[in-house]
Amino acid sequence: MDTVRVPTLSEEPGAPVLENVIPLSVPDICGNEWKYVKECLDTGWVSSAGSFVERFEREVAAYLGVEHAVATVNGTAALHIALRVAGVKPDDEVLVSTLTFIAAVNAIQYCGAHPVFMDSERVSWNMDPLKVVEFLEKECTVKQGQLVNLATGRRIAAILPVHILGHPVNMDPILEAAERFQIPVIEDAAESLGASYNGKPVGTLGDVACLSFNGNKIITSGGGGMVVTRHAAWAKHARHLTTQAKADAVEYLHDEVGHNYRLVNILAALGVAQLERLPEFIRRKREIARRYEAALRGMEGLTLMPEAPWAWSTFWLYTVLLNPNVFSVSKEDVIQSMGRCGVQVRPIWHPIHRQPVYHHAQAYRIEVADDLHRRGVSLPCSGSLSEEAQDKVVRELRRLAERAT
Repeated sequence: MDTVRVPTLSEEPGAPVLENVIPLSVPDICGNEWKYVKECLDTGWVSSAGSFVERFEREVAAYLGVEHAVATVNGTAALHIALRVAGVKPDDEVLVSTLTFIAAVNAIQYCGAHPVFMDSERVSWNMDPLKVVEFLEKECTVKQGQLVNLATGRRIAAILPVHILGHPVNMDPILEAAERFQIPVIEDAAESLGASYNGKPVGTLGDVACLSFNGNKIITSGGGGMVVTRHAAWAKHARHLTTQAKADAVEYLHDEVGHNYRLVNILAALGVAQLERLPEFIRRKREIARRYEAALRGMEGLTLMPEAPWAWSTFWLYTVLLNPNVFSVSKEDVIQSMGRCGVQVRPIWHPIHRQPVYHHAQAYRIEVADDLHRRGVSLPCSGSLSEEAQDKVVRELRRLAERAT
């Protein structure tokens, strides 16, 4: 499916309404989704109990090769729970990517903790591992067996790298430093299910990881998330926290503050059906990326999406960088012009350290993330994107480039 109906793509008063649009990323619902959802409806198991919840957890864990998975209502809930089971407490600090969707940072705030923003690096556009190591070694000290930020006096409780756009973070330096300083690593793999780092699946590298199954992710359950870990005690605690921390299965006794974060069976049914097709979705995403590379390679003023030598990317959102010194049309003009032609594109997120709500938080030597935001544009890359539609995306982008030079 290449077209969707939208009210308008233009903010100009009186502009014509465009009904047929090549969307940025839409789900592909062509497998067993109807069958499994109908089973939920037929049996009445539509809420937070039912066989599909357990099946989804079991099959995600098996796909990744980890022992434990706990389904949640969305990826943000998974992040919140992962931080809690990792021991993040009020007034702690968590090192986190600044170039990311804001959910990872908000989850830190839910714990009463503070983000410390880490820069991106040029090779993969992900968290810069060398700056993470440098910060831990030069800006922190060990006090009473805990690593403490010299500037704030607060404990460094965790590192939260976000694998953005389907590409893994360069994890080895981060994991080595985390082991040396005894800091847990929480992977945000919401955008990168199916990607791998040095042959190891993303989501299996740290102590605990989080997945998202939002409608635009590589597989979707409509909404939904997952906490995955090899630590049995952490998984048990996560399951406890997601079900209101019930200490007794019969009596209403609760031994800590819990959350109503459990995924419902009807959405898990969607997730199971989508997971069955994940290899196909990854293959399509990589094919779309290769077609973009072949069509746009050598185009003046454009930097293509990278794939590092140690990475195997899913290219979840195929993203390019505009060179403002050559591509004189601004990023905003590109987005608006493509939209008027019926092609939906979007900018990379505004770095979180620049967000008004987090302007007070510490940001360590941010040099690359701002530039990536200033130049980055994501192109349509639904798994169902046809070659004809992709050719139109390339054609319109080339037209803008030619107009700019």
